[in-house]
Amino acid sequence: MNQWREAGISEGDTVLIHSSLKRTFQQFGGTVSSILDSFIDAVGDTGTLLLPLFNFDFTKGVPFDMRTTPSQMGALTEAARKIGIRTGHPIYSFAVLGANQSRFDVNNYSGYGADSPFGILRELDGKIAVLNLPDSHSMTFYHHVEEMNQVDYRFMKHFTGQYTDIAGETETRTYGLYVRYPHITTHVNPCGELAWDAGLYTGCRPDEGCGLRVIKANDLYDLVTDVIQSGRAKGTLYV
Repeated sequence: MNQWREAGISEGDTVLIHSSLKRTFQQFGGTVSSILDSFIDAVGDTGTLLLPLFNFDFTKGVPFDMRTTPSQMGALTEAARKIGIRTGHPIYSFAVLGANQSRFDVNNYSGYGADSPFGILRELDGKIAVLNLPDSHSMTFYHHVEEMNQVDYRFMKHFTGQYTDIAGETETRTYGLYVRYPHITTHVNPCGELAWDAGLYTGCRPDEGCGLRVIKANDLYDLVTDVIQSGRAKGTLYV
């Protein structure tokens, strides 16, 4: 779709996409597969797409299977799961399609860690695109920045369960997640407004125009790090 290019996706980009499709269907019609194809076309043969396959059942003791555990992040992500490679974390995994997909063949311990897909996205100077969702319902990347800065309102929690890998081998594994303390409520929309004010987002706000906004991952990382290190995280990232 030309709309994705106009919003800030370019050929050759590595892009993490968060999405809600209801409004896009109303605007443009099509199918889940055709919308996924439109994003593939937008980054071209030299580009790469990441789509979140987040599933929180492992935290409740449900076994995880790399081959079959579904995404809980919507139809577009589930469509991508069926045709892309999958990163290894049982809670925060991603479907990856395109030229750089081998770089994301990782089994990171911490969902938000330096060696996670979030960290790799930064290494590749990638972008984050959000379709018709507010920051609070999409921008998990904030938690990557929080872990990198070791904020004191989150802590590393460990989850152990049955894990089946891509070859079908099952064993007990433990993974980590940098979670918020119970008295903390995530509240990142104010930081999203700072990104708009700084001109870091391109494209459209949710429910306006094509509904897609795009930001460079490293630009967002620097902004959130500044918020944290300047003592402004409370009220901007959490309450």
